[in-house]
Amino acid sequence: MTKLLLSLHVLAAIVAIGPVTVAASMFPPAVRRTALPGGAGDGETGGAGGLGTVRLLHRICRVYAGLGIAVPLLGFVTAQAMGVLGDPWLIVSVVLTAVAAGLLVVLVLPGQEALLERLTGGQAVERAGTARLAMFTGLFNLLWATVTVLMIVRPGSTTGA
Repeated sequence: MTKLLLSLHVLAAIVAIGPVTVAASMFPPAVRRTALPGGAGDGETGGAGGLGTVRLLHRICRVYAGLGIAVPLLGFVTAQAMGVLGDPWLIVSVVLTAVAAGLLVVLVLPGQEALLERLTGGQAVERAGTARLAMFTGLFNLLWATVTVLMIVRPGSTTGA
């Protein structure tokens, strides 16, 4: 049963968190391209950086962030089955996961929405706004990468992994 739970946890992380990290990373450059005067963003069907692309990237982030709730839920069930709920590496991973989720919900998604509203309303988009969003997105991605490493290395584990 533990192997099944662990497999579901890993699959959920790949399927749910992976798209968020990629789409969120692509969002700020897509906004910059769309906001350029005479650039690819001159309509719904613009080029690679068009408004449609920006909307799609934001939707991917929102939808998969919601699906991402399955990752910690399956993680807790798996950790309980493995008897590692009190292990320091798991506690650190849970804290980092909470911080990453907080960044996503409080800074990344609202930042995307604000930039999307500016684009949709025909308002100017400041480079500082996209740079700030890119920084928060990078922190989100770094936290998830750290959690992934902790899940694989598991400091202090007796399994030899």
